[in-house]
Amino acid sequence: MAASISPFALQVSVERHRLANGLRVVLSPDRSAPVVCVAVYYHVGMRLEPQGRTGFAHLFEHLMFQGSPSLAKMELVRLVQQNGGTLNGSTRYDFTNYFEVMPSTALELALWMEADRMRGPVITQAELDNQRDVVKNEIRVNVLNQPYGSFPWIDMQERAYSNWHNSHNGYGDMADLDAASLADVQAFFDTYYSPANAVLVVVGDIEPSETLVLARKYFEEIPATPAPAAPDISEPRQTEARRFSRTDPLANRPALAVSYHLPERGTPQFYAMGLIHQLLAAGDDSLLHHELVTRRGYTGEVDASLNFLGHMHNAQTPLLWTVVAVHDDEVAADAIVEAMEGVIAPLRETLVDAETLERARTKARASLLRTAGDSVYPRFGLADLLAAFELLEGDASHVNEIDARFAAITPEIVLETAREVLRPTNRNVLVLEAGAAS
Repeated sequence: MAASISPFALQVSVERHRLANGLRVVLSPDRSAPVVCVAVYYHVGMRLEPQGRTGFAHLFEHLMFQGSPSLAKMELVRLVQQNGGTLNGSTRYDFTNYFEVMPSTALELALWMEADRMRGPVITQAELDNQRDVVKNEIRVNVLNQPYGSFPWIDMQERAYSNWHNSHNGYGDMADLDAASLADVQAFFDTYYSPANAVLVVVGDIEPSETLVLARKYFEEIPATPAPAAPDISEPRQTEARRFSRTDPLANRPALAVSYHLPERGTPQFYAMGLIHQLLAAGDDSLLHHELVTRRGYTGEVDASLNFLGHMHNAQTPLLWTVVAVHDDEVAADAIVEAMEGVIAPLRETLVDAETLERARTKARASLLRTAGDSVYPRFGLADLLAAFELLEGDASHVNEIDARFAAITPEIVLETAREVLRPTNRNVLVLEAGAAS
């Protein structure tokens, strides 16, 4: 029998609208503090970019901060900061986002600025060359010249996936970045930065009806092109175990990553894997931490995720559940894999007890509430969840169903999911040799 829904489940007010140009608008009032988050999500991310334009979604994120006909370069940043706000943007697998967290008195300014950015940036050859160099330098600093810089997210996705959209390095390929022209920039903007391919989310101290009037005022007259056709990002079912290795010349200790392909987003099996993740690898009370850290001392920490660039709720599938451990030279990678299998195998063989499953639900709920209550950018965590559900499931209000989806997972569904997902033939092992070890 499924557990009841917790009184601490995420319950937020959600209003959804669609403007005449296709822009989806999601409003969520919360008057507990005079703060508002305005976020615009474009449905183009690392794996949705076209072939031959590797890293272009990331490059374009940088270009969208370079000014417009109404705002000079960096003026948007200056206006946000002068009004006591903060801002950022990021490129993920399925979207690129831009957001401001502002005092609610600056709501109209934030909406006007994001609409101005949506109308089109001013990008000269000099700006393109400059931001291309910025992105390339970012890759050098964060990946190429950083120990474990591409491990495991780039290294694993290049090996575990067979579909180019999932397997290519979306951070950026130097040759593709060098080949980008101004014509490519304009074509990318026209294709992916249309209102019909975007979601505007406003969360915080707002009056929804007044906010919708402002959204119509600033966004509705922006011309739209049809949203681009979604590429096929599906992956075949993996039927044999895979093992890979590479040497990191900057790493001084070896590392291991073990990945399994996840079930489709939104299915009971997907949420069952969310609970299995909590049982196996989330926190010091997890089974893998107990076995690999406390009992055997193979590693000082077990890290794991269902999404290299976020969490299970803000990405489309295919995704990988991945466990990572940095370890000493004298510990063999195969010994860690064998110990992991000893912990995982019982989940494929016997039903998990009700108390253990409820503890996993509680941990999953706590993780969700921490995500929604982002302490770095107030209101942004919830805005991110709303935008992701609107883009990826077609309805932002599904955030209020998350606890019910976890509550519906029975021991039988956990067993069924573990047998399919955590089978050895669905496993990808990546061994990182330490090239800088003394």
